Amino acid sequence: MTTSPVRYLVVPAAEAADAGRAARFGDRTILWCAAAQRLGRASRTVPGLLLVTQVGRSFQDDYPDVVPLLDHGRQLVISAADKPRRRSNHHWRVEPLRPGVVVDLPPLGAQRVERTTADLLAQLSPTAYQADVTWLANLPTRHSLSATFTQAVDFAAAKMVALGYTTTRMPITVGAGHSENLIGDRAGAGPGPRGLVLITAHLDSINHAGGPASSAPGADDNGSGSAGVLELGRVLATRTWQHDVRLILFGGEEQGLHGSKQYVTALPAADRARVRAVLNMDMIASKNTATPTVLLEGAAVSSTQLSDLTAAAATYTGLKVETSFNPFASDHVPFINAGLPALLTIEGADSANGNIHSAGDTLSTLTWPLAAEILRMNAAALAGWLVEVPTTVARPRPAGAVVSRGPGLLDVFVVGADRALHHKAWDGTSWRDYESLGGVIS
Repeated sequence: MTTSPVRYLVVPAAEAADAGRAARFGDRTILWCAAAQRLGRASRTVPGLLLVTQVGRSFQDDYPDVVPLLDHGRQLVISAADKPRRRSNHHWRVEPLRPGVVVDLPPLGAQRVERTTADLLAQLSPTAYQADVTWLANLPTRHSLSATFTQAVDFAAAKMVALGYTTTRMPITVGAGHSENLIGDRAGAGPGPRGLVLITAHLDSINHAGGPASSAPGADDNGSGSAGVLELGRVLATRTWQHDVRLILFGGEEQGLHGSKQYVTALPAADRARVRAVLNMDMIASKNTATPTVLLEGAAVSSTQLSDLTAAAATYTGLKVETSFNPFASDHVPFINAGLPALLTIEGADSANGNIHSAGDTLSTLTWPLAAEILRMNAAALAGWLVEVPTTVARPRPAGAVVSRGPGLLDVFVVGADRALHHKAWDGTSWRDYESLGGVIS
């Protein structure tokens, strides 16, 4: 590593007061001297320092001799003297470090538990989720151009249809080849204009070293997120919501976000105007830290949704939350670039996961309780964005004298045309003859 030409200091975040000469990474802040700051172009960049954003350890694997000045997992700060010739690829990006960068906001406290939300979370099924991840990971590969990717689409489409979603297959191009996105829609039932909430993940997997035909189980990347879309779709189908729900499984993500880019480009203006949130899941089942951790990655356009997820995590889970406003390399990015409120939920410290993009991304590397917690957080936030429509049970009004034998139980006495006394009983769901309930008219 070459010594950085800028004078800098890493201090605890609480000790940094001047955001114009600082960038915060969790509980640490990197500071640089004022003289060096004046050398930056209109003070918009920090001379001598670069910000790296990576998927897993992709940059560090490609440049093992570069020693970061600050290592925050998904984000690194390196010396400009170590700048690689390439500025980016599909899995890492290098850009100037800018003053005021904040990675990880202070955590929010727990909010009041909503009973209806808690009831919804109780419907999540770890068994169903694990079964879907297992089915997907047992395919030899889900490479976007493979026949087994199509099998995975067929599997997911059948699940969506069984849940009552209307499915559409959107053809996409991946280089010179062809793949597809799977879209499942469920209309809301609220009065007035309906919004649209999208739940997304990429269905494809890849093995960089072995090539397209090699083993790529993709259990974590991204069987875990794809099965999460199906499980959240299943649970949401048990309720009636004011706004529309759209499930999307993208193809072509591993080759450069082809599915999501082409989807956003084709999205009608009317639908863009209705989008309330885009929740993207990519790698949610590998526990890379002692404390179960989730990274929430968004941008200014999705800051409200990010706060909602942070509050949901604090209220309904035991997750430690990290945040980033530096979106990169997953299917939330094309939405953000189009000005739509999208964000990513991904396991914390994903840079410590050395199994992705290889034959080693197997079921044995997963930690099911972590995925369950992330799904709880996501489901709680979705409940707030979708807004449940209360349902009431219509009960017929009795036509005669009424007495009550207990809560929810009614007895009605009516003299019929035959001048006989008739006794009907409401058992909580329907009217029945009193005699059929074991009663005897006296």
